[in-house]
Amino acid sequence: MDLSIASILTLDGLTNGAIYALLGMGIVLVFTVTRVIFIPQGEFVAYGALTLAIFQTGKTPGTVWLLLILAGVAALMDLVTTWRHSGSAASGLKAALRTFAAPAIICAVSAWAGPRNLPIGVQALLTVFIVTAFGPLVYRVAYQSLAGASSLVLLIVSVGVHFAMTGLGLLFFGAEGFRNPPFWDERMALGPLNVSGQALIIFGMSGALIVLLWLFFERSLYGKALRATAVNRLGARLMGISTQAAGQLTFAMAALIGALSGLLIGPTTTVFYDSGFLIGLKGFVAGVIGGLASYPGALLGALAVGVIEAFGSFWASSFKEVIVFTIILPVLLWRSLTSGHSDEEH
Repeated sequence: MDLSIASILTLDGLTNGAIYALLGMGIVLVFTVTRVIFIPQGEFVAYGALTLAIFQTGKTPGTVWLLLILAGVAALMDLVTTWRHSGSAASGLKAALRTFAAPAIICAVSAWAGPRNLPIGVQALLTVFIVTAFGPLVYRVAYQSLAGASSLVLLIVSVGVHFAMTGLGLLFFGAEGFRNPPFWDERMALGPLNVSGQALIIFGMSGALIVLLWLFFERSLYGKALRATAVNRLGARLMGISTQAAGQLTFAMAALIGALSGLLIGPTTTVFYDSGFLIGLKGFVAGVIGGLASYPGALLGALAVGVIEAFGSFWASSFKEVIVFTIILPVLLWRSLTSGHSDEEH
């Protein structure tokens, strides 16, 4: 291996690592606020890439109908819960309408736009809206009523949600893989490297999203509420912060990160209905390197995962996934030796 090959592999690794960084920070975000190890984070990536791919074929994506069904289920749950608590059917109907209205509008616009072959920028924007809307609905249906459960129960639910979303992905997208066109089809010479426009978009979008997340948590009231919930859920509730609203907002942000990651990774590889699992696992490895609590740690871990994966595919392509996932072993050993025991918050 000479310097030019090493440079190319490093660039490819950093490009993939930038996407894993987004996923890692999404997993850290969900875990710190809700204590949910969100295994299905990768499914949002696959849904994002495949939804745009179906738009590109001039059809309405199956995620539109799946979103409508999920919104209906969540609205029905809100109707029953609010009716029981308040004793008023009108209050229940209002709660159900609040849950159902926004997804229904997104579905109606997407169903109208699907067969019209609109520009890829518009289709990408609709894809982001569709997949982001899944976040709070998944939280409402699968996790909200279990917010006080143990981390083990929440992990088991995450495994179930992962299998459900993978199966629904096969039903609505089929077994065929799709590869989206790049958003910027240019290549530029940078010394010995030939940098693609899509790689620059990935770096730029990842960096911008990281900065926006930092500004959100440091400067906005909602971000500070999420940080307070992450530090102490009971204390946040005593201060009037709704942990249910925090959970829904957190899942919406995780779904938004997944949708953007899917749009970014779609032109670089062929995405199948079950591709999200492996992609999400690499983001999970990055999150574990950061201790599921440190955003800078997850960022550095993700870049390391990307670079190791690139060099691993060069030296031993058949074992590249094994090499990547083996990284987690010394990290877990080091954390088990250096971390003290702490009781779970109740």
